Amino acid sequence: MAKHIVDWTTITNFVVDSFVGYGIPREDAEICADVLLESDKRGIESHGCNRFKPIYLDRIEAGIQNPVTNFEIIKETETTAVVDGHDGMGQVIGYKAMQMAIDKAKKYGMGMVAVRNSCHYGIAGYYTSMAASQGCIGLTGTNARPTVAPTFGVEGMFGTNPLTLGVPTDEPFDFNFDGATSTYQNGKLEYYARLDKDAPAGALVTKEGTAYVGKAADALKDMAKGECALCTLGGPGEEGAGYKGYGYAMFVELLSAVLQDGSYGKALTGLKDGKKVPFHLGHFFIAIDTNHFLGEDVCRKKAGDIIREVRGARKAPGAERIYSAGEKEYEIRLSRESGVPINESVQGEMSAVRDKLGLTQYVFPWEK
Repeated sequence: MAKHIVDWTTITNFVVDSFVGYGIPREDAEICADVLLESDKRGIESHGCNRFKPIYLDRIEAGIQNPVTNFEIIKETETTAVVDGHDGMGQVIGYKAMQMAIDKAKKYGMGMVAVRNSCHYGIAGYYTSMAASQGCIGLTGTNARPTVAPTFGVEGMFGTNPLTLGVPTDEPFDFNFDGATSTYQNGKLEYYARLDKDAPAGALVTKEGTAYVGKAADALKDMAKGECALCTLGGPGEEGAGYKGYGYAMFVELLSAVLQDGSYGKALTGLKDGKKVPFHLGHFFIAIDTNHFLGEDVCRKKAGDIIREVRGARKAPGAERIYSAGEKEYEIRLSRESGVPINESVQGEMSAVRDKLGLTQYVFPWEK
């Protein structure tokens, strides 16, 4: 598929104006755009412009996500808070909740915020980067649509449930591990479907307990019908240690629901009696201030020493480098100074959104 590069100023302004056109206050729209495009800047195209219309605009239009976010604090202590997002914009909820956790950590050493009734909050690594950039160790996770099967199961019971960690370093990039607890995530399948690619081998298990083989687009449809489910990290069964991914996924599910009495599992399908309903997702955000220990400088230097030593390990034959979490994303960011690559299917969506909202000031490269 042909791709075109849209410069960052144009795509940022267009996404912000589009969000505003769908009723999101401009300040919130800027947060949503920043989280969305940060995905593309890091090369995580499954969570960037590919999801702009189907995950956010379409859900607002369907009435299952509120463009105006009511960030309600249900309970708060010096170090903790429980927030109800009232099905508002997940990026706005995530940004405010993570900053609240950071502010508490800066004052008391640690802070944690649990969120209920939220929506998709974009790449989890955005929030741990927020913490690391402010001298904190950050953790976040979220539950999601039940598309992942437990070990020895063949039915989606919980989401791809990322467990995401950030640590400040003295490198040009902070350590930032952002990964699903499943072998692959829904967004990756959606991205592959746009490119008409097959589902990755070992990504899914059928209801008969066999490995799923077929197109990514078909896999998405079959998941929705209960014909297959994603596997946890390690794959099905115990031979590949899939039970470890299952344990991590369940930990995220628990922290995303039990502290704020939130929804979980089958309640997160986004459907009720065959009709679309809000997803009511749960998130958690944890910040640990390094200055309440031996200081940010000490943390950054020690973390840098550790990852540099690991990167210096003996390499496998044919391997040029060993990477640290966040390093590839940092290098992709540097390589994408000119803008974001937009594939053909997303090009059509952006042109349609532009025309619908009357944003005639935008002329995209594929139209010239």
